[in-house]
Formats: sequence, C-alpha cells, structure tokens
Amino acid sequence: MGSSKQSAGILDTLKMQRVRTILTHTYPYPHEHSRHAVIAVVVGCLFFISSDNIHTLVEKLDNNVKWWSMYACLFGFFYFFSSPFIGKTFKPSYSNFSRWYIAWILVAAVYHLPSFQSMGVDMRMNLSLFLTIYLSSILFLLVFHIIFLGLWYIGFVSRVAGKRPEILTILQNCAVLSVACCVFYSHCGNRAMLRERPLDRRNSNWFSFWKKEERNTWLAKFLRMNELKDQVCSSWFAPVGSASDYPLLSKWVIYGEIACNGSCPGSSDEISPIYSLWATFIGLYIANYVVERSTGWALTHPLSVKEYEKLKKKQMKPDFLDMVPWYSGTSADLFKTVFDLLVSVTVFVGRFDMRMMQAAMSRVSDGNHQGDLLYDHFSEKDDFWFDFMADTGDGGNSSYAVARLLAKPFIRTLKDDSELTLPRGNLLLIGGDLAYPNPSAFTYERRLFVPFEYALQPPPWYKAEQIAVNKPEVPFGAQLKQYNGPQCFVIPGNHDWFDGLQTFMRYICHRSWLGGWLMPQKKSYFALQLPKRWWVFGLDLALHGDIDVYQFKFFTELITEKVQEDDSVIIITHEPNWLTDWYWNDVTGKNISHLISDYLRGRCKLRMAGDLHHYMRHSHVKSDGPVHVHHLLVNGCGGAFLHPTHVFSKFNKLDEVSYECKAAYPSFEDSSRIALGNILKFRKKNWQFDFIGGIIYFVLVFSMFPQCQLNHILQDDTFSGHIRSFLGTVWNGFIYILQHSCVSLVGAILLLIAAYSFVPPKLSRKKRAIIGVLHVSAHLAAALILMLLLEIGIEICIQHKLLATSGYHTLYQWYRSVESEHFPDPTGLRARIEQWTFGLYPACIKYLMSAFDVPEVSNFSELFYF
Repeated sequence: MGSSKQSAGILDTLKMQRVRTILTHTYPYPHEHSRHAVIAVVVGCLFFISSDNIHTLVEKLDNNVKWWSMYACLFGFFYFFSSPFIGKTFKPSYSNFSRWYIAWILVAAVYHLPSFQSMGVDMRMNLSLFLTIYLSSILFLLVFHIIFLGLWYIGFVSRVAGKRPEILTILQNCAVLSVACCVFYSHCGNRAMLRERPLDRRNSNWFSFWKKEERNTWLAKFLRMNELKDQVCSSWFAPVGSASDYPLLSKWVIYGEIACNGSCPGSSDEISPIYSLWATFIGLYIANYVVERSTGWALTHPLSVKEYEKLKKKQMKPDFLDMVPWYSGTSADLFKTVFDLLVSVTVFVGRFDMRMMQAAMSRVSDGNHQGDLLYDHFSEKDDFWFDFMADTGDGGNSSYAVARLLAKPFIRTLKDDSELTLPRGNLLLIGGDLAYPNPSAFTYERRLFVPFEYALQPPPWYKAEQIAVNKPEVPFGAQLKQYNGPQCFVIPGNHDWFDGLQTFMRYICHRSWLGGWLMPQKKSYFALQLPKRWWVFGLDLALHGDIDVYQFKFFTELITEKVQEDDSVIIITHEPNWLTDWYWNDVTGKNISHLISDYLRGRCKLRMAGDLHHYMRHSHVKSDGPVHVHHLLVNGCGGAFLHPTHVFSKFNKLDEVSYECKAAYPSFEDSSRIALGNILKFRKKNWQFDFIGGIIYFVLVFSMFPQCQLNHILQDDTFSGHIRSFLGTVWNGFIYILQHSCVSLVGAILLLIAAYSFVPPKLSRKKRAIIGVLHVSAHLAAALILMLLLEIGIEICIQHKLLATSGYHTLYQWYRSVESEHFPDPTGLRARIEQWTFGLYPACIKYLMSAFDVPEVSNFSELFYF
C-alpha cells in the first residue's frame, strides 16, 4: 500500500499528461522573444516621447491646434472604422484585408498632414526607413532559414531543427525590429560619435549614475528628461565602434552621420547606430532560433500550469463554425444563397415539387396508412414527453448549447419556489431551417450534425457515409415499438428548400441517426399517433407557404379514417403564418386553414412553428363562438440569431377568435431595448456590411464629386458661421441631386423603393411613403456630410501644399535624396545589393512606398483636370 501511494505521488509530481502534451505538441518552439521585444519597443517609445520638456510640448501643441484638431477627427473616424477589429481575432481572410487596408489608409493620411515634424517625428523618414528595414530583414531571415534547413538536411544540426518556421513569426519579428529602429532614429538620429569626445568613450562606465556619490547627479538628470534622453542616445545606444576596428565588416555596414560643431572634413568612419541596433535584433533572433532548434530547449522547459490548462481547453474545444454573417457584403455563401433562391423560385415553384415526387413514390396503397407517412409506435406508451425546436442551423456554439440541453436525461428548473424535474423527451420535433444560409453537404454536416453528435453520441456502429435504405434501422434488429431511446422527426423550412429539398432528403430521409436520436422518418411530412389520443401532423410548406394537394389529401383521409371526434391534434409548420400574415397584412396557408376549420373542427389544440427566432405563446380568449385552434406557439430558439417580439405585441386575433399573449422571450420591453441598442451595436457585429453601405453611399453622392469651391465654409470667423455655411452646402447638394443628377438620383429612387417595401403593409400608403422618404433622406444627408468633410479636408491640405504638389513615387524620390546624407555608404553596399538582387531591392521598396502616394496622385490628377 505504501509503495503504491509513493508511486502515485511520483506520477503526480511528474504530471505525465503534461509531459505527453509537450512531446506531442505540433509546434513546441514558441518565439516568445518577439513578444518581449514588442514590450521593449513600446516602453522605449514612451520614454523618448516623454523625454521632451513638458513646456516645449505644450507650446508645440498650442501653435498647431488647427492641425491637431484635424488629427483628432481623423483618428476618431479611423477608430470608428476599426472598432470591430479591436480585441478580436477573425478567421475570414477579408477581415485581415480590412485591417491592413484601414491601417494603410490611416498611415497614408497621417503622412500627408503636418505637425508631427514639430513634435520631433519625421513621418516621411520613419515610413521610408520602416519599409527599407522591413524588406531587408525579411530577405535576410529568409536566407538564414534556407541555410539552416540546408544544414539540417545534410545532418550538421540536430533532428528537431527540421521544423519549418511559421512565416507569421518571421514577419512579426521583422516588424518589431523595424519599428524599434524607427523609434530610435526619430529621437536619436543616426549620429556617429561626436568628434569633441575623447576616444576612450567606450571605456567609460555607462551606469556610473548608480554610484552613491553620483546619485544626486542622476536625480537631477532625471528631472531634466531632455538631457537624460541625450545621455541614453549618446552612451547606451552609441555606435559600437569604427569600421577600422572590424576590417572584415568594413564593406558590409552602413555608416553613421557626422554630428560635430562646425565643419567636419572627411566622411564618417563610425558604424551607424541604427545598423548596430538592427544587427543586434537579428543576432538575438538567430541565436534564439538556433538554441531552440538545436538543443531541445522546449523539451526541458515544460509549460506552466496556466498555459497547460489553456492549451488543454483549446484542444478539447469542438471545431464549430461561426454564426452566419447575414449582413456581410463579401460572403460567398450569401451570394450562393441568393442564386439558389432565384433558381428555386424560377425552376421549382410551380414547375417541379419534391412533395409531388414523394407522393408518387410512396408505398401507401389500398388505404393502408402504416407505410412511409404514418407512425403509431408511440401510441401504446404510458408516459410520454416530447421536445420541440426550430431554426437550429445558424451557429455552432449556440446550436450545441440547445442540443446539449435536449440531450440531458433531465433538467431541473424552478416553478413557484419549487423544483421541477423535466425528463428528456422520447420524441424530438424540429421545425425546419436545419442549416444556414443554404443547404449543402458542408452546412448540414457542420451546422447540424456536428453539434448534435457532440451533445449526444450516435451508436458506435453508425457510419455517417452509409445510406439508410431500409428505415427504420432499429439497433439489434428490434421493432420500432420496442426501441426506448430518443427519436427525432423533422420538417423542412424555407432554407432547406433552396436546392429543391435534395440535401434534406439525403441527410434526413436517408440517414438513421442525428447524434443519438434515431430518425425513422422517410418523407418530408408525416403524422404521429401519440398516447392519450393525441396526434402530431408535421406539414411541409415548401416555398409556397402552404401544403400541396397530395398532403391535403393524405391528412384529410387520415382525419376521416383514424382521428376520432374527441382526439387532439398538434400541427407543426415552419412558418407561423398567424403572425406573419398579421404583420404583412397578407393571407397565406389557405389549404392549412381549410384543413383545420373544415376537417379538424376544433380538434386542433396547438399549432407550433419556427422561422421567427424567438418564443411566443398565445392562448384563445374564451368566447361563445367556435375555436379552431386553442393555442399558438412559436419556438425558433434553436440556436439562430434573435428576432424581435415587440413588433408582434398588438397581435390578438386569428379567424375572428381573440388571443392573448401568455409568454414571450425576449419580453416586449427587452426586445424593444435590444432593437434600440442595435443602432450602436449593428456595425460592431456586422462590420462586413461596410462593403454594401459604402457602395450605396458612393452611388448617392457620385454626381457631386468633386467639390472644388468650398472656401466659403472656412471664411466665417465664428464656429456657428461655419456650421451654417456647411449645412447650407449640404442642402444645396441635396437640391442639385434632385434637379441635375442622374446616377445619384436613380440611386436615391431605388433606395426609396427598397425603404418603402420594407415598411409593414398594414400601415397606410401615406405613412409608408413618409417613413420611406425620411429614411432615404437620412441616408442621403449622411452621405453628403461625409463627402463634404472629405472634400474640405482635401482642400485644406491642397491650400497648405500638402497634396497635389508632386506626382508618382514622391516618397521614394524624397527618401533617395536624403538617404545618402543621413546614411552614408562610402563602400557602395547599396549598389552591390541592387546588383545581386537584379534590381529587386530598390524596385520593391519603390513600389511599396508608392502605395502611400495614392492621395497625392489622385488629388494631383484632380487638380490638373480642373
């Protein structure tokens, strides 16, 4: 006993599971030094910025208040456009493109505005230097990795070095060291050693201020931050020495700029401090990489408990799909959905109906309804529970949360301060829309089957690729009545019909298991005979919003032959037409109404539906007249996004019978509050909609470009005068669009038609027209205001000669003119690199820099044209 306890303690100490995780990790060599380098760069940048005298800083701000106001507006706009990306990680490639695009536009705009130079930061030099160092670093590290992998291949380095590096790691480290060099250059420059200083400068003690006798001097320098910055630049980051000290490197280095009082004969022999800093970072990267890959460093440094738990949680997390970006203007799935819908409406509606094909292929004959459509194996059970849900095909996490609750053996809840235990249903009914946005093998597998299989595992002998030809495939050859496990029946929704019901038939009618739920179903509609003389009719509405004649015939015959006068019937449809007809002032589902009122005649106790992603339950108000349906229930909370309930708060009548709402989720008050909050939250959740919104706004003001006479807005002396002139210009633009524009007027009319059509038809035409006009006017005013703000900013920059002064490759030409002055190259290193790279080295930098000249080129062309 003692030995077993001791061995257990040893195993607990070793944490063998963690060791196994480390040994089998796919990428066990994290480059943590890049993260530490980022922190060091940020700290250094803050130090250099704060080292300026506070009085001088305030004075510089006061002298450039106009430009700093423009900076505030500029950064405010860019914060608004970039806010959806802050603190989040997106998987779609379009989001990464948007991040880089917004960053590029911001840098290009800041590059063309003044006043950063008054703060000691030369934006042009920093941008040029960053691109040059960044490309050079990438090239150098790629060559290093190629050489290192070659050494591994021929056996000169250890076996664990064969892992190829992640390209993102290389790019990240190159960006960090490039930013570090730019920060250093902004505040320290590329100065070589001062000629007045003694030659034994390198032998001085850099940290002498820590000596007790010199502590007061250090404190005094701390109070004079500007002097401390000079001390740091000249001592801590001074050049490593002259080229004569390193003869082998004399032709492979960049030299520093001479900084001396008076004339300085000759050229600098000191190695550039920027080059020294860059070489230091590159050396640290190479040393860290070689040590990690050649010595098994990661195997001797196990993960911390926190990192291990985080890694374990990530490994155990199911690979669910994200929710469908319904308002994305760049989603290929949504474009495919629109195309499938057009094809379905054009080809299938009125021409081909899968329900007709099912009726033709049905085995039901000679009045025997025990075939493919009627199931009575529940009728003899004593105790029976069933669950109902709909619209489960939107997201992974939300759909899994609902499926996990359905899979639990029981759920405990509170009712009137007492605990209530609800067992898992013997039957699960799903009301359609199984996979968004369009039905396909991928969406059905990933959005429907994967969450349900994680919630409740199918039997071990089940094979997903196997087609069920003899349903029901009950385990161990038993009869369906003898099977006591949970079962599932499904009706299709409108999204399941976008491909003509092909995917639904393949995955629902020709498969036997949805997770751990058995699916005996063979057709898209069905009838279930339940205990206690209850029935369930599952109807397939297709894209017509109604049942076809074959369904109508089957259910009327079933009612006539099987359903007794005192039986109770539950009808399931995908669409709750009692709510949608009231909202759109329409009449649909006439065959269903005929079935309920003329055949069931009061035996329909409950109608259930989905489609609307909320929960609402209405019950009839007792009256003397006939009641065709006693209760109305909508439960579309299967994992999809949330629909409002407050827009249906005034619904109270169906077929001349009064109803009252007994429950709603969310409540009417919460629903109204959530809808109001969407004004601010919509873009943060649906940032891809910028693509569509941008096109709409551009079309609305297309005829107004360009505005070259906006001086009158800035001529007033008061702020109120500026506002009046600006609003007057907006109004004049609005009138111009109505009187003279073609493209903008057509865009406004189309937007007005769309806005009018989305107003509920139950309102009068006058109210619909007023709401539509106000809606379009608000968008048109917003587009005009944004356009005028852009034009005013451009005009101010042109007046101050910040734009439209040069042409293409302005930044590159400026950089080449100052490069030789600030970064001497007496040995011709740049010319040799250009020769060895066949001209790619300057060409790549040249065309990268030209990306930041787009505002310059566009406005130069505009000014030349007018």
